[in-house]
Amino acid sequence: MAAFSNSISIKAKRVLVCHLLDVPVNLAHGRGIHHNRGQWVFEQRSATESLLFLVQLEKEEFNYSSAKSFAEGEANNSDQHAGTVDFWIHEWQQTGPLGGGGQHVLDYLKRMQAENPSFYYAVQAQGDNDHSGGSIFWANATARMNYSYFGDTVTFDTPYRSNRYRVPFASFTGLNHHGQPVLFGCALILNESESSFIWLFQTWLHAMSECRPVSITTDPDRLIQVAVAQVLPETRHRFSKWGIFRETQEKLVQIYQSNPMFETEFHKCINETETIDEFESSWQSLLERYYVMDNEWLQSMYNARQQWVPVYMRETFFGEMSVTDRSAGNLFFEGYVNASTTIQMLIKQYEKAVASWHEKELKADYDTTNTTPVLKTPSPMEKQAANLYTRRAFMKFQEELVETLANPATKIDDSGAIITYRVAKFGEDHKARTVSFNSFEMKASCSCQMFEYSGIICRHILAVFRAKNVLTLPSQYVLKRWTRNAKTGVVTDEPSSELANNARESLTVRYNNLRQEAIKYVEEGAKSIHIYNVAMDALREATSKVTATKNQGSGATHASTLTNGGSQELHAAEGTPTPTFQSTDEKEKKIREMTAELENINHRCEVYRTNLLAVLRDMEEQKLKLSVKVQNARLSLKE
Repeated sequence: MAAFSNSISIKAKRVLVCHLLDVPVNLAHGRGIHHNRGQWVFEQRSATESLLFLVQLEKEEFNYSSAKSFAEGEANNSDQHAGTVDFWIHEWQQTGPLGGGGQHVLDYLKRMQAENPSFYYAVQAQGDNDHSGGSIFWANATARMNYSYFGDTVTFDTPYRSNRYRVPFASFTGLNHHGQPVLFGCALILNESESSFIWLFQTWLHAMSECRPVSITTDPDRLIQVAVAQVLPETRHRFSKWGIFRETQEKLVQIYQSNPMFETEFHKCINETETIDEFESSWQSLLERYYVMDNEWLQSMYNARQQWVPVYMRETFFGEMSVTDRSAGNLFFEGYVNASTTIQMLIKQYEKAVASWHEKELKADYDTTNTTPVLKTPSPMEKQAANLYTRRAFMKFQEELVETLANPATKIDDSGAIITYRVAKFGEDHKARTVSFNSFEMKASCSCQMFEYSGIICRHILAVFRAKNVLTLPSQYVLKRWTRNAKTGVVTDEPSSELANNARESLTVRYNNLRQEAIKYVEEGAKSIHIYNVAMDALREATSKVTATKNQGSGATHASTLTNGGSQELHAAEGTPTPTFQSTDEKEKKIREMTAELENINHRCEVYRTNLLAVLRDMEEQKLKLSVKVQNARLSLKE
C-alpha cells in the first residue's frame, strides 16, 4: 500500500500531487496546482478526487490509513491549516470517492428502478473498516433485453484507466444487427481490486440472467484478466487491439518519433496478415528492420499474441466485419463522456448517448425496411440475402459475393462425401484458401474462418457454392443476429431461475409484439396524407386510453416482474432482502411497464413521422422543379 512520509519536501510533494492530478509538473506554480500558505490548492480537481487519482496511480486497493497519512502530510505543512485533515477525512466518509456526485447517481438509479422494475442496479458491499466506497453497476431494461439478442460478444471498456475519462466509468457493450454499438450495462469502479472486478462481472452476469457470452474483449490488465477467468471461464478472452496499439505508442515513443513508418508497418503486421506463418514472418522482419529485437514491451506483447492478434482468434465469434472496426465501448460514449465530464454531468451524458444510439438504430431499421439495395449480380442468392440481412450485413455479404468472380474454386481432392477445393484470387496463389464441402449436408468450412469470426459467409465458400450450382444460402449460414428479424421471436435463456426466465420472456414478448405492430402501423400510416392523419388521430386516442387506465388503476392484469435483487443498496451487516409485492403493486408496475412501452412506440412513431415528412418535402420539391420544366417547355413550343 502507498504511504506518504511527512519528511517529503514540498517540491517533491508538488511533483507527486501533479502526477495524481494528471497535470504537467511545469503547471505546478501556474493555474494547475500550487502551494499557498502551507496548503495545496487544487484548481482543477477537489482534494477527494486527488485521493481517487492516487488509487489509479498506485493500481492498488484504496487504503484509508494511506489517505489519512497523505492528508496529514499536507496539512502539517502549516499549523494554521491543521483542520484540513478532519475536513478531508469527513468529506471522504460522508460522500465517498465521488464526492456529492455519488449520491446523485444513486438517487437516479433508485428513481429509475422505481419507474421500471426491470431496471437493475447494485452497490458493492464493503467491510466495516473499509472507507473506500463500493463500486456501482446498473443496466436498464433495454440493455438487458438487447443482451438476449446480441450478447454473443461483449466489450468491457475502462477508458478512465488511460486518463481518457475523468470519472471511473466503465461499460459493457456489444454490436446490434446493424453493426452499431449497443449497451449492456455501466459501472462506476470506485475500488480497483481483484475482488471488486470479480464482484462487477458476477453482478453483470446475474443481471443478464447468467447467460455467458461466446467472447469478451477487455483492456490488457491483470486484475480484469483474473476476474474474467474466474467468472467467465468458458468465454474466449481477447485483449483490446486498440488498447495495445495505444500502449505501444506510449512505450515506444522514441521509436515512433524517429521512425515515422514504424506505426504503419506495425499495424499492417497485426491487421493484414492472414495466416499464423505470415504473421510470424512479418513480426520477425519488423523487429529486425527497426532493431528492436530485445525490446521488453514488444517481447511481452508477442508472448501474449494469442490473446490479441486477430489471426490467432479466427475460430471464435467477435462480430467484427472489418479489421478496422473499433471498440463498441469507445464508440457508444464517444462525444458524450470524456476527460472533462464530471460525476455530476455523467448521468445526463449517459442518457444522451443512450437516446442517440436508440434513434440511430431506428433510422437503420427504417432504411433496411423501406429502401431497396442495388443488386450487382443476377444471383438469386444475392436477392435472398437482400431480403434477409440488415443493410450493413448485406453490404458485407454482397462484397464477398462479388469477389467470387475473381476467386475461382479448383477441386484438389474428392474423397466421397467431402470435396476439397482450393480458392485463390487471380495472381495471388500464395494467398490461396482451402474449402472443405459436404454435398450431402450442404456444409462447408474455410481455412480463413471468416464465418466463425464475423458471422458472414466468406468469398471462398461462396465460390465453391457457385461451382456446385448452390443457388440459395443454406440456413445454417444465415446468422439470425445479422438479419432484419434479429429482435423477433421468443428469447430463450440458459436456466438461472424459473422466475427470472418467465419474467424476462414476458417482458420480451410484450415489447416485441408492440414493436412489430407499431412498425406495421407506421408503414401503413405513411402511404398517404389522409391515412397518415387518420393514423395520428388513432395513436392519440390510444395514448389517452392508456393514460386513463394508468390514472384509474384499472384494466391491468397481474404480471410477472423480475425481482431486482441488485436494486438494494448492499451493506456489510445486511443481507439481500427479497421484496414481496401485493396485488395493487403488481397492477401499478404493470401500468408503468405499459406506459414505458407506449412512450417507446411514440418515440419510434415520431422518428418515422420525421422521416416521412422529409420524404414528402423532397417530393414537393421535385414536383415544383418538374412543374417549372414543363412550363419552360411549353413556352419554348409557343415561341
